[in-house]
Order: sequence, then C-alpha cells, then structure tokens
Amino acid sequence: MKFGEFGGRYVPEVLVPPLEELEKAYSELKNDDGFRNELEYYLKNYAGRPTPLYFAANLSREVGARIYLKREDLLHGGAHKINNTIGQALLAKFMGKTRVIAETGAGQHGVATAMAAALLGLDAEIYMGAEDYERQKMNVFRMRLLGAKVTAVESGSRTLKDAINEALRDWVESFENTHYLIGSVVGPHPFPTIVRDFQSVIGVETKKQVIEAESRLPDAIVACVGGGSNAMGIFHPFLSDGDVRLIGVEAAGEGIETGRHSASLSAGSKGVLHGMLSYFLQDERGMMLDTHSISAGLDYPGVGPEHAYLKKIGRCEYVAVKDDEALKAFMMLSKLEGIIPALESAHAIAYAIKMASEMSRDDVIVVNLSGRGDKDMGIVMERIA
Repeated sequence: MKFGEFGGRYVPEVLVPPLEELEKAYSELKNDDGFRNELEYYLKNYAGRPTPLYFAANLSREVGARIYLKREDLLHGGAHKINNTIGQALLAKFMGKTRVIAETGAGQHGVATAMAAALLGLDAEIYMGAEDYERQKMNVFRMRLLGAKVTAVESGSRTLKDAINEALRDWVESFENTHYLIGSVVGPHPFPTIVRDFQSVIGVETKKQVIEAESRLPDAIVACVGGGSNAMGIFHPFLSDGDVRLIGVEAAGEGIETGRHSASLSAGSKGVLHGMLSYFLQDERGMMLDTHSISAGLDYPGVGPEHAYLKKIGRCEYVAVKDDEALKAFMMLSKLEGIIPALESAHAIAYAIKMASEMSRDDVIVVNLSGRGDKDMGIVMERIA
C-alpha cells in the first residue's frame, strides 16, 4: 500500500469501497490464467509487442557511448500507454464495468484509452485540461474518431492536474458501473502498483534484448519522468541489478531557477495530492503551483510515489532537462536516425547525449523511447519557425 512513507490512499470515504473492490479484483486476476492469456494475446496481436531494442549507431558514433532505444513509439497508438490501457480495460471488463473514464495531458493516454475501450466494447469519457485540449487537437480528434467523449476542463491552470480533479469527481458519482483508468503510476493505492505492473513488460523485454545484443546488462537506463509510468516500466525489472544506473529525467522547462518548470523531484517537496503522498510543486501553504514544459505529457506538478521512494533510498537518480535542450535532442535524433521522438522522450535523449560524452565508447546506455513525435509537430514548428 505504501512505498516507504510515500503512496497510500488519501481519498474521501466514498472512494474507499471502489478502491478496495479494485484491489481485490486485481489481486485475484493478475495471476489468473484466463486474464493473463487474454492480456498477452492483445499485447502481441493488437498492440504489437515485443517492441525492438534498436542500436542507434549514427547517434552513438556522434556522441560517444553505445546508445540503444527501446522502441515503445512503434506500438499501436504511438506510445507505451497502450500496455496499461489494455490491461486496465480488460480488468474493468472482468470486473463487470461497462464504462471507463480517464484524464490525459499530451493526449497519448486518452487515445490509448479510447482504443482499448473500443477494442473491448466499453464506453469511454476522457478529461483534458483546456490548454492541453487546444495544443493537442489532433489527439482530441483521434479520441472522438475512436468513439470516446472528450471533455475540456476549464478550471485551475487548465492542464493535467485539473483534468485529474474532474475525473475523480466523475468517479465519485459513477463507480458502480465505471472504472477510472489512471494513466500513470500516480493516484491512491492500488493504482501506482497496477500501472507499474502493466508497464513492467517494457523492462522485462529490455533485459532479455540487451543481454542478447551485448551479452551483459547496460551501464545505464534513461527515461523521462512526468507522472513516471514509462520510467517505472523500464526501471522496475532492473531494481535489483545494482550496477545498472537508473536515471529519470524531469522537465526543467525554462530553467529550475525561473520557476517555469515541472521538476517535482528536483525542486518540489513532500505533500498530498490526487490521493497519494509524494513530491509536488507547491507553495508553503501546500497549494499546487502552476507548471510549465514544452511537453504536455510532463506538465504535471507531482510524481508517482514509488519514484519518490526510489529517490529517497538512492536507487534511482533524477535530473532535469530544459525545453531548448529537449528540442535540440528532438532535432538531432530525427536527422541522425530518421526517428522523430515525442517531446517527452526527447528529454531522455538529451540527457543520454550529455552522459555519453563523459563515458567510454564501450559503455551501454538504453533510452526508453516512450512515444513518437507526430503529435508534437505543431509545437516544434512554432518553436523553430
């Protein structure tokens, strides 16, 4: 239920029964052969697993160390999000729910939820902050095309945290027939554990693939961190491999010193939001601060509680990369490898490039390329025009 002092279940009393129902159902189904077989069928035949581990030879030649990319961008929908949405939508179906709700920032989780709901015959409603709704219009269109209702949230800072608040309000009124399909390793117990487990397929595959390619484990694994699902997914199977550095990259936005960033582990403090105790960007009264990142998917004032725990015990390192550094990496990977990354993933690429210049040419870095950059074309065009 907790990761050290972090995590927990800080929710109104009315949400305790559905959370207990979810915990019981997941505990029974996660090792059920019928559930596991159906999940594996959809991950392989619908989502496109396993994804390749690609050696980025041109980038490696340019920057130093041997850099591999775990190609989650090649999954159906263009991001790692589909691993979790198929898992949770299937869980909802096994629980007898007929409707799922979700919140989304960059739109990737919303699209993946709409896909999974359509696949399994569930109704879907997606909440988006109005600001994200405007800058991710293509994904809004895709969600509607897939049959989901998309609701723009005008309250607060009009970003992801406000969309989460609205989704929680919906769930309070509808949990008898509705599953709240949370998209990252955040929220009250048991959500951080469920999402981590469904995303751990990334790390399980990576470990097998990197041993096949290099006959050893990597020196470092790098992944971007907003809520933290793609990072936790690739990190978790390596937690007991102490020689493998695990590095999470947050969004430094325009610079930590400017206050316009989303780096809650690098510059936040302990607090409670969205049902969990973790690190958040907040003032001295505990009020959440507005956040900023060029990447909508990293624009969240907090982080999953397991990341907070791993930072505290020193197992994972957390750093921050600015908007302009991520944009430079976005351009570099596109030109050198013919791969256009999501701006979220570009943060991890930027830090891997920085690391590689200080490492040996035989050292191995794996970067989790969690999504593709099609959705970010409008933002990039505005910045480089």
